[in-house]
Amino acid sequence: MSKLPKAALSLKQFMLRQEVLKLYRDIFRTIRQVPDKNSQLELRAWARHDFETNRNQNDEVAIKMLLQHGRRSLTELRTSLHLSGMSQEK
Repeated sequence: MSKLPKAALSLKQFMLRQEVLKLYRDIFRTIRQVPDKNSQLELRAWARHDFETNRNQNDEVAIKMLLQHGRRSLTELRTSLHLSGMSQEK
């Protein structure tokens, strides 16, 4: 009899889950840097909604595509923050 619980993840599923969790944390850490509190609230709601909507996604290819999209969005947010920070310094 196996000691693993029935819902044990395969190594590949576990690694994907870790990537998703890291992206989630990175997005929320970056959102904290947004100076406007209302914008922070909107961005948090958007991020939570996207992650919640795709919570039960099981298709590995779809998850990888969603991760790519999320990373692109995070890069765009970081770029926007960087550019706005540069314009404030002038």
